[in-house]
Amino acid sequence: MTIKVFAAKKILTMNPANPVCTHVAVRDGLILGAGTLDEVAGWGDYELDETFTNLVIIPGFVEAHAHIMAAGILQLPYVGFFDRKLADGSTAPGIKSYPALIEKLKTEDAKLEDPTAPLVAGGFDPIYFPDEPRLTRAHLDQVSTTRAIYLHHASGHLATANTAMLERNGVTRDLQIEGLGRSANGDLDGELREPPAMGTCRDAMRVVHFANSTESALRDFGAMARNVGITTCTDLAGQSILVPKMLSMWQEVTAEESYPLRIAQYNIPAIPGAQADFDAVADQFIELQRKASEKLRFPGVKFVLDGSIQGFSALIKPPSYYRGEDHGQLLTVPDQFLDWLRPFHKRGLNVHMHCNGNLTQDLAIDTVEKVLREDPWLDHRHTITHAQLTTQAQLRKMAKLGLCANFFSNHLWFWGDQHYAVTVGPERANALEPCASAIREGVPFSVHSDAGVTPLGSLHTMWCAVNRLTPSGRVLGEIEKISPYEALKAVTINAAYQMHLDDEIGSIEAGKKADFAILEEDPLAVDPLHIKDIEVWGSVLIGRKHPAPWSK
Repeated sequence: MTIKVFAAKKILTMNPANPVCTHVAVRDGLILGAGTLDEVAGWGDYELDETFTNLVIIPGFVEAHAHIMAAGILQLPYVGFFDRKLADGSTAPGIKSYPALIEKLKTEDAKLEDPTAPLVAGGFDPIYFPDEPRLTRAHLDQVSTTRAIYLHHASGHLATANTAMLERNGVTRDLQIEGLGRSANGDLDGELREPPAMGTCRDAMRVVHFANSTESALRDFGAMARNVGITTCTDLAGQSILVPKMLSMWQEVTAEESYPLRIAQYNIPAIPGAQADFDAVADQFIELQRKASEKLRFPGVKFVLDGSIQGFSALIKPPSYYRGEDHGQLLTVPDQFLDWLRPFHKRGLNVHMHCNGNLTQDLAIDTVEKVLREDPWLDHRHTITHAQLTTQAQLRKMAKLGLCANFFSNHLWFWGDQHYAVTVGPERANALEPCASAIREGVPFSVHSDAGVTPLGSLHTMWCAVNRLTPSGRVLGEIEKISPYEALKAVTINAAYQMHLDDEIGSIEAGKKADFAILEEDPLAVDPLHIKDIEVWGSVLIGRKHPAPWSK
């Protein structure tokens, strides 16, 4: 195969033995070496590619927590608060008021020719409207009293349905399911908290699941990742991949040379609240790993243990929530979680545990300690994902157990002001996403976007961890700021480490995949406040260039 040498203004390798250079030699998608042109020329005859001569090459970003729904939910009408970038580079505008929300939904209602078709929209979050009452079915009934309407909230842990949607699915006052929102007199208010309650609206769930399962969603997800320089990305909420037809579609699409993304797919063994034969499911996942390919990997599984902080459904240690509602929801039975975790640990599957609240995090840490006593595994890399309210004591115990943290740093920007004033209060808001403490305690960590909860984009995720700013300009926890270099590690080599892929990706050095993010500027040299605004040319995946639409 022909050797190609990529030249750049600067190459940040994340290899401590060779941190900065100007050229990287690639053959058949594999890095031969990085250095000066003279140094890499020793590999033999080469073709010099000067596309990036005035640009900066860094390792391809590794997004450690995202979802195909980042693209799928945008195939539905978007009603989120913030503007959202689409796969083609255009922007879906945010909704800034209840009247604007109602008008948007009326417009979408008018577009539906079938009067029986449900209207399902995504991205809404009531916490951004503190001067408005909680959104209820009464608000959505203003749009239509005959069409079934369902708003899938930004967190993915809540929804709001109108009266027609509830009635159509047989959801009545007498139904005793945790998470059904009620008024003071016990009537249903239309809010649905967590999967058991959200799943009652089966018509809406079918629409959401379909949107997230299409070939177009998978393709858009790849394009969105390319546009922000991500070359490896998790899909941390899969179940449908176990369906043969769905698996075949994923295999075919990701195998295309033009597909710009490697996906690490983490399956959810069971919907929260459901029961399953986890030994049998674990065997299914081992079989699934045998079907892995270059751009489709199956590192492990994910358990969802609680809800979201901004939705007041995360379980938080006393004194719990600062203001507002106090109804954290545990999505497993504590005594059973050991039985859930054990089969996957025993089979060597990497386990991510969704813990937004630190009370749930105690359960995860204690359970991992028990399985490690039963079956020691020195290099397990099990991960607490989100880990937003992790205490110092928890970090120390995580370090001893070899647990990783996957911090949701984007929360500092998207909900930082709300956490300070409403959900957890000033003290705990300043301690959110304790990246610097993780460094001090020796806990390996990554930072993530949880796309589509927040937009896909590792530069923004870095920016949040470095600056810890809120939209109001408040700095949340100066002591927990980390350097741009540590933030870059968190979205490259550290994220690769969590997936047991650090021998293949995450740095630019001999023997690894030729995965690069191509940037207009050096994120370690610019003003830290500018990191999120660095333009991205696109990416290189396994040696193949994938320009963003604006770079062609």
